[in-house]
Amino acid sequence: MGKHIIAAAAACLLHATASSAQPPGTPELTFNGFGTLGVVHSDEDRADFVSHLFAPDGAGHTRAWSPEVDSRLGLQLTAEFTPRFSGVVQVITEQRYDDSYRPRVEWANATYELTPELSVRAGRMVLPTFMASEHRKVGYANPWVRPPQEVYRGVPVTSVDGVQVSHRVRVGGVTNTLRGTYGQTEAKMAGGGETEARGSITVTNSLESGATTLFASYNRSRLTMDALNPFFDAFRQFGPKGAAIADRYDVDGKRFEIFTLGARYDPGDWFVMGELSRTESRSFIGDSRGGYITAGYRIGALTPYATVGRTRITSATSDPGLPAAPPALNEGLNALLSSGASQKSISVGARWDFARNAALKLQYDHLDLDEGSPGVLINEQPGFERGGSVNLFTATIDFVF
Repeated sequence: MGKHIIAAAAACLLHATASSAQPPGTPELTFNGFGTLGVVHSDEDRADFVSHLFAPDGAGHTRAWSPEVDSRLGLQLTAEFTPRFSGVVQVITEQRYDDSYRPRVEWANATYELTPELSVRAGRMVLPTFMASEHRKVGYANPWVRPPQEVYRGVPVTSVDGVQVSHRVRVGGVTNTLRGTYGQTEAKMAGGGETEARGSITVTNSLESGATTLFASYNRSRLTMDALNPFFDAFRQFGPKGAAIADRYDVDGKRFEIFTLGARYDPGDWFVMGELSRTESRSFIGDSRGGYITAGYRIGALTPYATVGRTRITSATSDPGLPAAPPALNEGLNALLSSGASQKSISVGARWDFARNAALKLQYDHLDLDEGSPGVLINEQPGFERGGSVNLFTATIDFVF
């Protein structure tokens, strides 16, 4: 269903492009883009830091200095067919699961306004799980070099194929926007396999009044990670007890939920913002809590800022396993259960808007990993000790056009 909707939305925009040379009354087209050129250094050489879970490698073990973690380019075409009917196609190139940079269609949707307050959108669109979801990949629009991993890592996918209904009401100086989104999404994982989220339902509400924004979101989906099926099928070979372990921890149509609350206050000279998240899953992914708070102050073209973040797994990170099973099988189960991110972080940085539509950002992150956890690091190598601390340094140039 999603692919057909995407194709239809793209066809509408291509038709608009072909008609752009015709007389007045044809669709109005807008073309723009965004990008980030960045480099990240990690002092941990036995694991990699990445900005999303689908990346195969990053800064640390693979490269002490990596340009792949944050660098990306996005292009967007918007067409206004009528005052009520519009469409958008956005294409992004960034590091993918196979370490390639093949462009990917991030958005391809059409929107129709039934009334000034009520609209319907269909196609591939943003998954509005977090406060910064709309511009999550647009570095220039964000205060940090990347959204805080303590919250945003919880849902690494950024788009969904489906339909969305949005209702916006303005009363005095207050604007309230309620959205309901239904659809599905899939993503290929580094090392093979695919992650699918089916029957995804997302309800978000944002309230804006002057300098204040309040945000709330709930997402529920059925999650499948097919690469792990052989591992859990091995447990099922040991009868009912093995099947019980497999059924408890596999990710095959399992319910996944995330709740998010956010707030931002930005009167102009300074700002403060933060989000809290809670995820729940009856699988090896388990349950977690996360949050961050960021504050910054604008001094002309310079904006220093600081962020404090925290995430932790609140479900079991070990299991006795099955006594009859080979030790390697039980060890593999416990490696999965303990792979969740539990850490604290402190980040300080500065943004310099050195030109129109371009900004230089420098950011230092200190990650304090909980005992037994790799934190947000991946690609663990022999000799890597979970726990401890990691220091990151990032420099980026963000731009829009």
